[in-house]
Amino acid sequence: MTGAGGPLAGKVALVTGAARGQGRSHCEHLAAAGADIIAIDLAHQLDTVTYPMPDARDLAQTAAVVESLGRRIHVGIADVRDAGALSSVIEEGVRVLGGLDVVVANAGISGYGGVGTLTPDAWDTMIGVNLTGVWNTVNASIPHIEAGGRGGSLVLISSVGGLRGIPNLVHYTATKHAVVGMMRTLALEHAPSSIRVNTIHPTAVATEMIFNEVTMKLFRPDLDEPTLEDVRVAFGGNNALPVPWVEPSDVSKAVLFLVSDDARYITGVALPVDAGALLK
Repeated sequence: MTGAGGPLAGKVALVTGAARGQGRSHCEHLAAAGADIIAIDLAHQLDTVTYPMPDARDLAQTAAVVESLGRRIHVGIADVRDAGALSSVIEEGVRVLGGLDVVVANAGISGYGGVGTLTPDAWDTMIGVNLTGVWNTVNASIPHIEAGGRGGSLVLISSVGGLRGIPNLVHYTATKHAVVGMMRTLALEHAPSSIRVNTIHPTAVATEMIFNEVTMKLFRPDLDEPTLEDVRVAFGGNNALPVPWVEPSDVSKAVLFLVSDDARYITGVALPVDAGALLK
C-alpha cells in the first residue's frame, strides 16, 4: 500500500510527538494518503513524566513505517519548548521536502497532581510541552504554509480534558483548554489565507500514556500490580459507548478528515473522538 495517488498527494505534513503512539499513527495515515512527512520528537525522557517516553529508536521506527508506504520523511529531534531548535528542524524539513501544507501539533505529556501535591517543575513542564510547545509549532509553521500560497490545515490535538474538568489532572486540563482558545483565535486570524485550524478531543487512547504502572494504579489503587484487564472496566466508565478507550487510528482518521478537502470549509471546530465521554 502506498499513498502515491492519495488525497494528500503532493503535500507535506508536519507531525510533532511522532516517535510513538498517536504521533506515529498520524504519520502513517497521512503518508498512506499521499503526504510526505516532517516527523519531530523529543526522543528522550523528561524528569517529571512518570511513564517511559520514546527514544530515537522509536522515531526511526516511525520513519521506517512512512518509507514502507513509499513516502519521503524528514526526521528531526527537537524539544517543542525550544522555539529556536524546533524552527530549525521545521525549516530544514521544508527545504528538503519542498513546502508545508499540514500541521498536526500532537506532542504532549500527561501527569497527575493537584493542590498540595503538584510540584512547580511538573506544572512548568506540562505548560511548556502541552501549551507553549503547541504555540511554538504553529508559530514556526504558519509562515511556511503562507509562503506556499495555497492554504493549509492545522490540527491541534487536545483532549476531552480541553472541554471539561478532570480530577487529578489540573495542569493537563489547563493546557488542553488553552489550546482550544489558541485554535479559535488562529482560525480567525488565518482564515483570509485559507488556513484552517481545528482541535481534536480524544477520550483515553490506547497508548503508553495510559498503559503504564502509575496510571493503572491510579484507577485500581486496590491492586498492587493491576493489569490492563483490571483497569478496563474503570476506564470504560468514562465513556458512553461500551469501550474503555479508543485506538490511535481512530484519532488519526479524524485528523485525516480535517486536513483533507472533504473538510475544506471546516475551521474553528473542536471535534470530539470520545466514545460519548463528553455526554456523561
